[in-house]
Amino acid sequence: MNPNEATGPFSLPHRAEDTSFIKRLDSTLATFLAEQRDIVAKISPAAVDLVDSVETLIKGGKRLRPRFAWWGYAGAGGDLASEAIIRAAAALELFQAAALIHDDVIDRSATRRGRPSVHKSFEATHSRLGWARDGARFGEAAAILAGDLCLSFSEQLFATAATAGSPARKIFDDMRTQVMAGQYLDVLEESAGPSSSDTDVLERARTILRYKSAKYSTENPLLLGGALAGADSALLAGYSAFALPIGEAFQLRDDVLGVFGDPDITGKPAGDDLREGKRTEMIAHALLLAPEADRGFIQNRLGVDDLSTAEIDRMMAVLTDCGALDATERTIADLSSRAFSALEVLDVTEEIREQLRSLGKAVTERTA
Repeated sequence: MNPNEATGPFSLPHRAEDTSFIKRLDSTLATFLAEQRDIVAKISPAAVDLVDSVETLIKGGKRLRPRFAWWGYAGAGGDLASEAIIRAAAALELFQAAALIHDDVIDRSATRRGRPSVHKSFEATHSRLGWARDGARFGEAAAILAGDLCLSFSEQLFATAATAGSPARKIFDDMRTQVMAGQYLDVLEESAGPSSSDTDVLERARTILRYKSAKYSTENPLLLGGALAGADSALLAGYSAFALPIGEAFQLRDDVLGVFGDPDITGKPAGDDLREGKRTEMIAHALLLAPEADRGFIQNRLGVDDLSTAEIDRMMAVLTDCGALDATERTIADLSSRAFSALEVLDVTEEIREQLRSLGKAVTERTA
């Protein structure tokens, strides 16, 4: 997943086709969540807060994954009046919301999309109403349940868009497995990383990046849209050749912004990913390129609870001085070049190619 996406206002292309699609998507999400709210309210009005937390979160989304699905569908000649692609795109948006809710609990992130993260919002409710026992624990428990409910919502919607055993159904199912495995590997790396060998540190970082974020951010949505429209294997292979490197470059750009982004634009403190202990590909480069003393400093202090501002400044200096930042920027450039070269030979109309090019540039060249 890309649950760590910067929360600042990076812009995606807005053409007439996008606007119409987004309106249909938002209407589908609103109608579906209203129906779920009514179902939950019959259980207990108190439980409606779970649905409300999901609805609040998805209102701040940029609809990146639905956009890739939509243009993948259009590129394969799908019927643009069909509701199947709209419901599949809505399922993708709900799946991402579930991933964000759970990831914020795992990372102990206080904010998301310029608002308190879901677990922090529930914790604030606990405090405001003076409830008993531990407010932070309540917030985390409620958020986990909200994320689980959101996963259920995503599955319900997707089941109305693709039949069991269809190519689109397999892509969706594989995507969910990939994300959960990638998320676990990320947690594992943060815990075991300091004691792991540096010889394959770049490979481990890329595996996490690919399965936790890149594939589900761009490649799988594009493939999903194509499969729903009946795309053949050649077109789907072309979609992957473009979308996977774009997704990897997207996450690498997010990793750079998570450390060096302008707080006034990203809405997050400089070095925030260092506080959270994220063992990104940029950190992997540092563990291979930095002097021994600096490598030991990173291994011992990355993500510790008492990490100081001075230590964050030192880590940022190490990432710059040893060439880790430059190595990451070169990788972003290489991946982007590979993706756009693949796009040029993709068997789609020039209009579709331009739409995908605009999306690719928006997510790899952003500053927030």
